Order: sequence, then C-alpha cells, then structure tokens
Amino acid sequence: MGKLNHLIMAIVTFIGVTGLSAQESTEIIFHKPENPARASAPFSEAVEAGNLFFLAGQIGMDRSVGKLAEGGIQGETEQTIKNIQGVLKYHGLSLENVVKCTVILSDIDDFRAFNEVYVRYFTKKPARTTYAAAGLAAGAKIEIDVIAVK
Repeated sequence: MGKLNHLIMAIVTFIGVTGLSAQESTEIIFHKPENPARASAPFSEAVEAGNLFFLAGQIGMDRSVGKLAEGGIQGETEQTIKNIQGVLKYHGLSLENVVKCTVILSDIDDFRAFNEVYVRYFTKKPARTTYAAAGLAAGAKIEIDVIAVK
C-alpha cells in the first residue's frame, strides 16, 4: 500500500506542478443573432464553447422574402447552405471551418438530389449524419445543423 500512496502523491504533485486538470473550464457564449427580429426565437442561432461553434439547424427559408426557396430539394438545400454561410460569416467563420453536419431530410428519396448540391459547398468533406424525419419546420424538405471550429 505504501508504494501505491507514493505513486498517487507523485501524480498529484505532477498535476499540480504542470497545471493539468481533468477538465478545463470552458466559457460558453449564447450569441445573439445578427438580425434582431430573430432574437425572440426560443433558441440561440449559435453557441460558442471554447473554439467550437454549434449552429442551430437551418432550413431553406429565404429570409428576404419569408418563404421556402423554390426548386424543390435542390433549391432548399442551396438556400439552407447560404443561411449557414450567413451565420458562420457573422462569427468570422466559413464552411471551411465546419467539421460536422447533421442533415435531416423530409424524404430519404431526396438524398441523391440533395447530395448533388451539398458536395459543391462542403468540399473538405466534414463528418456527416443524414437521416429522414417527417414534419420539419415550415414544411421544409431539409434542415442542416453544423459544428464549426474557429
């Protein structure tokens, strides 16, 4: 038991001297949106934790006209990605910073058409999960959320 106590004391001393800790404190910032009209939403458009940015899901809503983009799944996919680009840009980031995407399609049969648009924008190939679920917000065909690294 004596050797074990010495080993534990050595580890505790090492941690104290090096400043290592099991869990570093990370500041979490719940960012306000660029557009004040969106401030009443019951969620943050972007949350920053350390050097990570977690973006809320975006749909293909063209905010300049207040309706879903035309052109079916491909039009909505393009608008969804433009919406993501807008939020990223507001925080000094771009699609190049995205490391993870979660894609929700209202119809899995749209996968191929969606992917034709997606691959033009996400050229670094971030990790991705794609699945289908009925009943997306505003009758959207697609929703994408991303995690980016600053």
